[in-house]
Amino acid sequence: MALSDIALCSRSLIKIGAAPISAFDEGTAQSEIAGALYEQARDSLLSAYAWSFATGQVKLARTSETPTADYSYAYELPIDFLRALSAGNGSRGRGLNYRIMGGKLHTNAPEVILTYIYRPQEESFPPYFDSVLIAHLAAEFTIPITENTSRAESLYKRAEDEFKRARQIDAQQDTPGRIEDFTLIDVRN
Repeated sequence: MALSDIALCSRSLIKIGAAPISAFDEGTAQSEIAGALYEQARDSLLSAYAWSFATGQVKLARTSETPTADYSYAYELPIDFLRALSAGNGSRGRGLNYRIMGGKLHTNAPEVILTYIYRPQEESFPPYFDSVLIAHLAAEFTIPITENTSRAESLYKRAEDEFKRARQIDAQQDTPGRIEDFTLIDVRN
């Protein structure tokens, strides 16, 4: 079942014994806290791991400006960009030497394909990510709403366990990585 940002926050609030919300601007303490903490918590969790559902590739548009030093070209990052995983060119999504500075990707390649973590719509989150986000939000909401630090610590531990479980589930949706070029293997031939 696809959950919205409000539904995710409401389930987190219910986990700590608080009343659910129907909007971030309804004027309650719960809605203000949820509205203030939700986006940062979501983006933090999305950025913490290379989730398969939040990984994308895009050919970057080159900017007219030239980097001051080290690289020849600068490229605009996508609007929904959270974290870079790799950069490549041609038909490969990796292999380029690059640096992200000032909201731009700098490299010496005249064309760049970026593999990156983006911010998907909440309705497209898989159930395992919903669970880890709800657990993390519950831990985040505990101190401002209940002022109970020991309960917050316990909920952070649960959230960490949920995160590990979600990573394991997500990792099973890809072919395991293999060594493509390795000098010790090349020496044997």
